[in-house]
Amino acid sequence: MGAPAAVRIRHDLQTRLLQARARTDRIFALIREEAIFDRPIAERHRLIFYLGHVDAFDWNLLGRRAFGLRSFQPALDQLFAFGIDPVGGGLPTDGPLDWPTRREVDRYNLHLREALDSAIESALEHPSEGHPQLLEMLETAIEHRLMHAETLAYLLHRLPYDSKLCDAQPLRTRSRQVKPDLVEIPEGDATLGLNDRNGEVFGWDNERGEYCVTVPPFAIERYSVTNGDFLRFIQAGGYQHRSLWSAKDWAWKEQDGVAHPAFWRRNGNIWMLRGMFEEFRLPPDWPVYVSHAEASAYANWLGRRLPNEEQFHRAAFGVPGSSSERQYPWGSERPSAKHGNFDFAHWDPVPVDSHPAGASAFGVHDLVGNGWEWTRTIFGPLPGFSAMPFYPGYSANFFDGKHYVMKGGSPRTAACMLRRSFRNWFQPHYPFVYATFRCVED
Repeated sequence: MGAPAAVRIRHDLQTRLLQARARTDRIFALIREEAIFDRPIAERHRLIFYLGHVDAFDWNLLGRRAFGLRSFQPALDQLFAFGIDPVGGGLPTDGPLDWPTRREVDRYNLHLREALDSAIESALEHPSEGHPQLLEMLETAIEHRLMHAETLAYLLHRLPYDSKLCDAQPLRTRSRQVKPDLVEIPEGDATLGLNDRNGEVFGWDNERGEYCVTVPPFAIERYSVTNGDFLRFIQAGGYQHRSLWSAKDWAWKEQDGVAHPAFWRRNGNIWMLRGMFEEFRLPPDWPVYVSHAEASAYANWLGRRLPNEEQFHRAAFGVPGSSSERQYPWGSERPSAKHGNFDFAHWDPVPVDSHPAGASAFGVHDLVGNGWEWTRTIFGPLPGFSAMPFYPGYSANFFDGKHYVMKGGSPRTAACMLRRSFRNWFQPHYPFVYATFRCVED
């Protein structure tokens, strides 16, 4: 029995790594040559950094730490090691000439991949002789790259249309509004964290530390807040009423001159939405993408709140009249296109009522895919948290009280990260994430 299992593991991990590489390679192929040194979002690195980063991460984690391989270019290993968290610290000031050329980075990546593939092949043929955490490291490299396949989409979304190649058919948008309503969720248990007592299931360190909590009854919106819903907030003067905003959120809004979602633009009397490859009239039935600050102000306008992490879990995975919980909102079936807008199926959202097969047992829609969902829970460790020994800063660096938990997933979230325990997080004043929200009454 041992040999077939080893073959399965070897084939699965290597195939998944190659597929993840293809995913990021496809994104970089969409960037025109002259735009690779652009910085589409002021708080982030230039695109050339990310071209080197996804492979340098694999090399620093696997090549150097797991296999002890000799570095080809130590300076580039360091240059491409760390990204930027856009909190505080000022804007980056580097120029295009501070970076190597695209050809140099491509050559660097090719060398790394050739050396890594050979080492991985050898190590998986003799797993007992290699690094004791090699399989977990490979899972980490795969999911890290797939995360960047999504965050790269945020950057590509802000890139001018003439700086990228189109990779999608023209969108067909409806022009109707989905009727919002509340779903009553009775008191019941919610299990957070990863149930993996034998260490056989991969999860990031912030997922570790499973615990169960009883959630009091509450009501939650059946659908994510749509563009049409949010437009009414704007028309009611929501961005002008200081009482709806916390002091920090108001200061951010005033300093940055925020008067509408970052994905919107007004053309005379018509609101336009910035899609990935074209701009079009605002679809009222798509989920609105906004910052945590804007979502909180909208919730205050309705006299409601954003859900906490426990409430999201209860609405998404709970079962009426039962103490059991589902693996996904719809059940235990593996995620597929009928369940939601995720796993790189689309570059943009779809109407919030497009996937009734993905609804939870309580009839709440779109809890996975179509946009991450903001919660009011500050990102922090679960009970029993222990940092990953080979990546200690992955979560712990962000336990600073400045980031909020997001749940669910976006159109560009890989299927493997739709697991119940997965936790995403962002700071409240960053408006370029594919993040929507829904409100609760509790």
